[in-house]
Amino acid sequence: MHSDLPDFQMPNDEQVRLAVEGFRLLADPTRIKILWALLQGESSVACLADLVGAAPTAVSQHLAKLRLAGLVRGRREGTFVYYSAADVHVQALLAEALFHADHADRNLPDHADGEPAPHTHIPARPSTEKTSP
Repeated sequence: MHSDLPDFQMPNDEQVRLAVEGFRLLADPTRIKILWALLQGESSVACLADLVGAAPTAVSQHLAKLRLAGLVRGRREGTFVYYSAADVHVQALLAEALFHADHADRNLPDHADGEPAPHTHIPARPSTEKTSP
């Protein structure tokens, strides 16, 4: 079956390992919020702590793990470190995850025939309010 597909190629073991590690580190609400904030622009630990509603020490620990996974970068300026999302791949990964979550939350139909999702940017911050009919 798959041998009939001319361009089919399984990812190698290292690619799979790195993808699993990235997903494992993203499986935390605080880390998703941190990345969301960093996709809007560079930020310090103190600012991120305020934004995500966590203690600065906890945010620092999350950032250390995200940095080791290559999902965020730090830039030192004097005694401060400013963090940002590592690259456009992080933006695309988070955008797709949030788009999928919004799609599932609103019970939208599947995309027919494998056509790509009709978006090119990070979806608007999902509303927590349900609209009435």
